[in-house]
Amino acid sequence: MSDDRLIVALDVPTAIEGLHMASALGDTVSFYKIGLGMLTGGGLALANELKQDFGKRIFLDMKLFDIGATVEAAVRGLAQFDLDFLTVHGDPYVVRAAKEGAAGKDMKILAVTILTSLDRADLDAALIQPGDIPELVTTRAARAFEAGADGVIASPNEAALIRALPEAAGKLIVTPGVRPVGADKGDQKRIATPASAIRAGADHIVVGRPIHRAPDPKAAAQAIVDELRLG
Repeated sequence: MSDDRLIVALDVPTAIEGLHMASALGDTVSFYKIGLGMLTGGGLALANELKQDFGKRIFLDMKLFDIGATVEAAVRGLAQFDLDFLTVHGDPYVVRAAKEGAAGKDMKILAVTILTSLDRADLDAALIQPGDIPELVTTRAARAFEAGADGVIASPNEAALIRALPEAAGKLIVTPGVRPVGADKGDQKRIATPASAIRAGADHIVVGRPIHRAPDPKAAAQAIVDELRLG
């Protein structure tokens, strides 16, 4: 039986491979993330098929960032697919534009704070203002909530800090960078185990490679579901 706190990232090249993976996982997984990497491989078609034909929940991870009018138009177009979550960058004007585009729809707008693959050296190279990452993430989250975001994307390391914000009441926290014990870190730098991420305040965790690269993906997903239920 599935647990929709687990979102499986279908980080595979094509919609056909994504559909095969979803079929292999069966009723163990009810929520999928489809990202930018699959956009040219039929990602939107896969999102629609999983949603409409299989009753799965869909997180479209596009991390939209542009001028407000363009973001609003893009979100309005995506909202017609009746998807569940959509990511945009956490800049307040981007969040406000996205909420305008999603008006009248149930799709939740999630703001990206700082990517979990980045550390302070990466931020310095990008000329991001000085400060500890947890402080910057928490500040960006608060501003995104004030701009109307339904939730944020943040690493497990910052989930507890964000959950403690007054602005976070009733908002979602979705955490990538989650790795079961013993799994390879990959390109993630700020990680936690599934249960610890939920205990820290996350509503949903995103797991990709530890599941779809496992010898038995369904068993790997079930092990995470079991861990979440045990707490």
